[in-house]
Amino acid sequence: MNTYGRVALVTGAAQGIGASVVRAFAECGVFVAAVDSNADGLAVRTAALSALGHQVAGYPVDVRDSAAVEELVDQVEREHGPVDILVNAAGVLRTGPVTTCTDADWSIVLSVNTTGVFNVSRSLAVRMAARNRGTIITVASNAGGVPRLGMAAYAASKAATAMFTKCLGLELAAHGIRCNVVSPGSTDTPMLRGMWPGKGESDQQAVIDGRPEAFRVGIPLRKLALPQDVADAVLFLASDRAGHITMQDLYVDGGAALKG
Repeated sequence: MNTYGRVALVTGAAQGIGASVVRAFAECGVFVAAVDSNADGLAVRTAALSALGHQVAGYPVDVRDSAAVEELVDQVEREHGPVDILVNAAGVLRTGPVTTCTDADWSIVLSVNTTGVFNVSRSLAVRMAARNRGTIITVASNAGGVPRLGMAAYAASKAATAMFTKCLGLELAAHGIRCNVVSPGSTDTPMLRGMWPGKGESDQQAVIDGRPEAFRVGIPLRKLALPQDVADAVLFLASDRAGHITMQDLYVDGGAALKG
């Protein structure tokens, strides 16, 4: 992979899709600043990659805290050089009907999934614009474009995040900075498995088959995505091979959203 720069900053790096993105970049020789509020999980991930000889450093930061984000970006660029690639992969999920959604549930989903993306993107956009280079990729969800029962807060946060990233891409286009979205569907991560009643193979098959009573059509490719599938899409959009692609939303969902 011929990446645009040598330093990437990835949020949500302690597990799931974010961890796979960190590994994918590191295996390509990119230095990765791995960011997550889960300090213990982050330390385990970065230690394992460092033991393999990869260039990665962990930064336990809560993306909801704009002041902490500013300090983070200053520190990363001071210690490792300009960040040329930002991947917003931090996210949380709360499920249930709108009528039982608490203020706390709504607040944390929007503050992490949307405000967190705003905080980190704004901080790096200022610096990237001054340098006239860089790329920003936000991991959203196909739920941001397809209504889902019991997922209103999550879907709303991801829809807002996707449109924010596209608008940012329009603002930064004159500086040669590309901003794109990757929207996974059901991906085999701890977040997805945490939604399964039985935590087993029958739950996985139910996701693949779909649930007519919940207005879910299933996955035409007949399999869940792996975190690496999403990471591969992120790597492509970060690379020079995607040099004329900006303000796009790439669905990586096995056809589940039936997007035309």
